[in-house]
Amino acid sequence: MTGMELLAPVGDKQKLIMAIEYGADAVYLASTRFGLRTFAGNFDLDGLKWAVEYAHAHNVKVYITVNIIPHESDLAELPEYIKYLESINVDAVICADLGVISMVRRLAPNLAVHVSTQANITNSESALVYVSLGVKRLILAREMTLDEIKELRDRIPLEVELEAFCHGAMCISYSGRCLLSNFFTSRDANRGACVQACRWNYAIREINKEQEYPIEEDSHGTYILNSKDMCMIDHLDKLRDAGVSSIKIEGRMKTEYYVANVVNAYRMALDYLESNEKYNLPQEIKNEVYKSSHRDYSCGFYFGEPKESLDTSLPISTYEFVAVVLEDSENGKTRVEMRNRFSTNSSLELLSKYKNNAIINIDRIVDLDGEELTECKIPKQQVYIYTDTKLKKNEIIRRKK
Repeated sequence: MTGMELLAPVGDKQKLIMAIEYGADAVYLASTRFGLRTFAGNFDLDGLKWAVEYAHAHNVKVYITVNIIPHESDLAELPEYIKYLESINVDAVICADLGVISMVRRLAPNLAVHVSTQANITNSESALVYVSLGVKRLILAREMTLDEIKELRDRIPLEVELEAFCHGAMCISYSGRCLLSNFFTSRDANRGACVQACRWNYAIREINKEQEYPIEEDSHGTYILNSKDMCMIDHLDKLRDAGVSSIKIEGRMKTEYYVANVVNAYRMALDYLESNEKYNLPQEIKNEVYKSSHRDYSCGFYFGEPKESLDTSLPISTYEFVAVVLEDSENGKTRVEMRNRFSTNSSLELLSKYKNNAIINIDRIVDLDGEELTECKIPKQQVYIYTDTKLKKNEIIRRKK
């Protein structure tokens, strides 16, 4: 790897395979405990070992999230878990709590520590405290500007890396420390059980009246809780110049298609950045980040306080995931697994890594028993498709809505 590291989200085995297939330099994931995405598929202990071995076989690093804000009852099982992560050669753990960081440094001295964005690092004094604890990387608060990142970079040791988010959902609470989920559902966002209550629709009601009023923006700003998504694909050169070592995509609970599509787009963008003196990203690469489900995009706080509102509403979805290719084509015949209905004579688009995407036409569909089908409509059904386009394993077939 040269230049900035591309760090991809992984919620389960298939997403790990897709992240690596489509160009991630590193992945971050969690076990079924101690991470902040309990509702992602996640990995049991054997699954973590498999994930590390699979990633390392493909020269990809693995960072494990241990970033809950623990209560006393969480501490009993942590020591053995930390030692296990070191024993399977995890590249780093992502921690937010000072006690957990101290425990890792004491019990697993060869295990690198990355400080989570949950730690809310926004200044060099805070950063230097964590540096004094021997951490390798600081994952910066999403509320920092590029100028602030550059200033922080200049004030900490060069060997300490900086990681910053480049794409995905943004929490409306300061660097993710939110209480809404706990308040409404008793599911603690800071212990991995966030229900994303900020995405719900809200209204206000005067206590003595039945009429509700939608929450709207006025001259002082917005009160809607639902934030736009971040997208920095146009500004990777500015992140690099500010001193960022690793750019991070959010989305461990997103689909395997989302992971493949967004990782592929940023892989092509980073490759373009590293091979061109001026960063004028081709439009066809930019277009890719609009082909998976997203809310309106913004640059967050990187360029200072946003001049326009960051609130948004429902996700935008212009393409749908139709099927994943399970094996390379042979004599025009390819085995695929269905995700959304498709039929013969369909004109679909192929998501291929590191290149523009071909249009494919499906001439025939045959199930695994050899029966001819005109339509594939059973979820996750495996079928053979016949097309003139040669397909490769782990390519994705999609359709414009």
